[in-house]
Amino acid sequence: MPEQSNDYRVVVFGAGGVGKSSLVLRFVKGTFRESYIPTIEDTYRQVISCDKSICTLQITDTTGSHQFPAMQRLSISKGHAFILVYSITSRQSLEELKPIYEQICQIKGDIESIPIMLVGNKNDENQNREVDSSEGEAMAKKWKCAFMETSAKLNHNVKELFQELLNLEKRRTVSLQIDGKKSKQQKRKEKLKGKCVVM
Repeated sequence: MPEQSNDYRVVVFGAGGVGKSSLVLRFVKGTFRESYIPTIEDTYRQVISCDKSICTLQITDTTGSHQFPAMQRLSISKGHAFILVYSITSRQSLEELKPIYEQICQIKGDIESIPIMLVGNKNDENQNREVDSSEGEAMAKKWKCAFMETSAKLNHNVKELFQELLNLEKRRTVSLQIDGKKSKQQKRKEKLKGKCVVM
């Protein structure tokens, strides 16, 4: 399938089992799966508004393992925005984001203008927390990116995460609301306008 220029590509990175697919599926399909099924790479599409026209939000859900460095490099070079996910229940998963972040810097060069979100997922499992939210914030500050905690399971901050990521895009106006779509009521009102009603 040829890639259209009006695709806005978001790439989701993170260690295995942190909930990357859960976040993406919760956002795109509104579903949550309890079982863990490792991902090689999946791409999901969602229609969004981009520079006052409609474009496709293409979300690439990457593998949590480091078996595919070439795929990782390709995802970074094609990506417009990045979501770096760790689990608040695993300090290791936060550590594993460091080389990925460094690679984004290496491939993209000037990352000041690239939307990046650091995401602490699974904040419904507070009792097993290993990474304090203040640590996540500190890391985000160091990396000059935005920070948010989410729970794909409880659907907490999932839509907000993608909205916020799109808000960070400075070079274009991108939003989740689709402009140009009128509600049925509005269309009906316009249809009725200018028509005589005989009583």
